[in-house]
Amino acid sequence: MSGEGLIAEPRAVHSSVGHARLKELMHRGTEFLGCEVAILGGAMSWVSERNLVSALSNAGAFGVIACGAMSPDLLDTEIAETKKRTDRPFGVNLITMHPQLSELIDVCAKHGVGHVVLAGGLPPGGAIDRIKGSGAKLVCFAPAMALAKKLMRSGADALVIEGMEAGGHIGPVTTSVLAQEILPNVAKDIPVFVAGGIGRGEAIAAYLEMGAVGVQLGTRFVCANESIAHANFKKAFIRASARDAVLSVQIDPRLPVIPVRALKNAETERFAAKQREVANSLDTGEIEMAEAQLQIEHYWAGALRRAVIDGDVETGSVMAGQSVGMVNREEPVAHIIQELVDEAAAALESRG
Repeated sequence: MSGEGLIAEPRAVHSSVGHARLKELMHRGTEFLGCEVAILGGAMSWVSERNLVSALSNAGAFGVIACGAMSPDLLDTEIAETKKRTDRPFGVNLITMHPQLSELIDVCAKHGVGHVVLAGGLPPGGAIDRIKGSGAKLVCFAPAMALAKKLMRSGADALVIEGMEAGGHIGPVTTSVLAQEILPNVAKDIPVFVAGGIGRGEAIAAYLEMGAVGVQLGTRFVCANESIAHANFKKAFIRASARDAVLSVQIDPRLPVIPVRALKNAETERFAAKQREVANSLDTGEIEMAEAQLQIEHYWAGALRRAVIDGDVETGSVMAGQSVGMVNREEPVAHIIQELVDEAAAALESRG
């Protein structure tokens, strides 16, 4: 059944009661981030770089650089170039399994980055203390209630709960279930941002009413004018529906393969072949498990680059969340933010 016509077009709302209510619900989030709209840009490797990040912050939201597999020198340059393009706050997302995590933290501290987002599991010992020691606020991903509480005890300043509808590396639980499980129990004690499958303002309003202080969106911004993603990558997004964003399959249970959501293409089969190759290397003793995981992550980084930068959307990885079906044109970041804000405000005002 088609979803066309089921969601009303957003009506114009000018300095409305809805906007005032939205500002009130986002207050903790905007205070924490230091921006006007509590919308975090999802950290997407090769996409969330200086241009898109600065555009998000300049539009009143909060851009986040995706460090991914960058070296400390590359991150140093990326932060410096972002600062040339905006004087507003932005953050940096670091992967906990990065072999040079300590050096990356130093780079963030050198530049006075105010918010560091840690993704990819529990951070190694000392990482949290070093980040907070630099004066930065620490944001961590919490895919389960137990981990949320552990991160709070460890010193996280805010949490992101991201459901499996998101693009890229994901967990096994949906956004709506995570929100119901975690928000009522921790939202009063720590700022929580909700992510995964959010493409319209009505959903933002609903999660704010449940206790979230803001949201994180990635897929929705891929086709922004300011995004450097290749024209072929953007076309793939615009043509896709929610059901085209599928999960990768784990071939060997021994491999610590975190599922990845991306648009289905020839790359799906290539990844299965790569897993078999790495599993064989484990069997023969050529590599240890840690090296196997790094090989998988480097593979994804290369496959994603082929798609995002080179425009190879057949054998590259077109990582996308299920909200991709709500991306139907290329437009400026500021327009996307305003549309989301107006939709959320209209939804809140309609509640009376």
